[in-house]
Amino acid sequence: MPVLWLSLCVVAISFAVFVLGRQRALSASGGDSRGLHSLPIYYGANALMKCVVPAFGVMILWLLVQPLVIQNSISDMIPDSALEDGANIGLVMSEIRRTADGLDNAVAGGFIDEDTASNARADFTDMTAMLKDAGQVVTSRITQPILRAAQAYRELSGTSNMLMTIVVLALALIGGMWGAMQSSTEFRARNVVEQGILAILIAAASVAILTTIGIIFSLIFNTVEFFRLYPAADFFTLLEWAPSFSGRGGASSLGILPLLWGTIYISIVALLVAVPVGLFSAIYLSEYASNRVRGIAKPLLEILAGIPTIVYGLFALLTIGPLLVSVFGQDGAGWMGGGRSVMTAGIAMGIMLIPFVSSLSDDIINAVPQSLRDGSYGLGATRSETIKQVVLPAALPGIVGAILLAASRAIGETMIVVLGAGAAARLSLNPFEAMTTVTAKIVSQLTGDSDFASPEALVAFALGISLFVLTLGLNVFALYIVRKYREQYE
Repeated sequence: MPVLWLSLCVVAISFAVFVLGRQRALSASGGDSRGLHSLPIYYGANALMKCVVPAFGVMILWLLVQPLVIQNSISDMIPDSALEDGANIGLVMSEIRRTADGLDNAVAGGFIDEDTASNARADFTDMTAMLKDAGQVVTSRITQPILRAAQAYRELSGTSNMLMTIVVLALALIGGMWGAMQSSTEFRARNVVEQGILAILIAAASVAILTTIGIIFSLIFNTVEFFRLYPAADFFTLLEWAPSFSGRGGASSLGILPLLWGTIYISIVALLVAVPVGLFSAIYLSEYASNRVRGIAKPLLEILAGIPTIVYGLFALLTIGPLLVSVFGQDGAGWMGGGRSVMTAGIAMGIMLIPFVSSLSDDIINAVPQSLRDGSYGLGATRSETIKQVVLPAALPGIVGAILLAASRAIGETMIVVLGAGAAARLSLNPFEAMTTVTAKIVSQLTGDSDFASPEALVAFALGISLFVLTLGLNVFALYIVRKYREQYE
């Protein structure tokens, strides 16, 4: 049974047991809800919860584990000849899944009957001819081992789906009937339901934590695999980035230092644009602007945060780049040979970061107690002197935290760099030259038909975990400063 229909069946059963549990509770109290420990709706909710939670929990777990189990079973059937030319097992499994989908479509269209599609002894030539007639040859690499593995894949998937349907429906019925049978005058249904909701909320809150842990482990495992194929010392010390997919890593120079330099350089330029503009905007909005002007200017300023980064990239490519070329290019000082450069991406990224710095700094400045301002005014200081000597020093820890958060946002940016900075990995101090960043190279290394057995593809995970550690350190440091600041004024 398809997952959608199975889910609808569980929902229908849960609705039925909800009504049954509520009615049994009312029947036990003689139709008077005052004789019950809890409201009647809690008895129905108890039955519904014991129906839905185990059923959907097992179904989600089954759907997560099933592909891994089937892949392990099918991989044992693939002979070494199917892995010729250094083909990766993941790519072969993709071919098997596409072929299995083609068989399913051919059966659904009536071109092949189910017995023929499942017959492992069927003639390979006849099977491929029927698939071609059905228009279901979805891969050019179909071979007899792949076809046989696809047939086994279909059989295992069908058996697994049937078992999942039986188990899920059985759990839904048993759990729902158990919850309905508990409907009695003495049963504390409200307490059970509230505890169940608390458990669901805890599980929902744990999803983000578990997802983060999963991301970290996936990066770590692939990074370890990369360092088995490529020396870690070369990765962290080489001053050249020159991947070559022809030699499976032997002719490649995969040094991260040029990419880190480009990332940090572009981020510095972006912060040089965003910090003064954002900080001065925050000072004006919080200390000088009237309520009417603030109510109009602040939302308009924060619109910048909602613009997609690809739009900023196009703005950098089509507007900022040509403008810089006209000023610093061939007709000017001759420093800039093309529209893509560190300055192009840095200025566009700085504009994007203005609302981050401005909004956070504005909130932080407004959090400074008014008593500090009043004391400064009482001593005869002007408004500008109060801002320079009282407000900004008091808000400095929070402003530094806002700047660090903006820096971590700049370090992780991709589209602006791809369109505005170019793809050249170099160590240079000239801000008018094209450079690239870690994120841009992660995209380029994983774009196309990448063989994940090669260092040139696995290096993306090493780049990713390096960037993760860098941004995580900045975020932790920024949150520490902001939290310390808030503790002073709460």
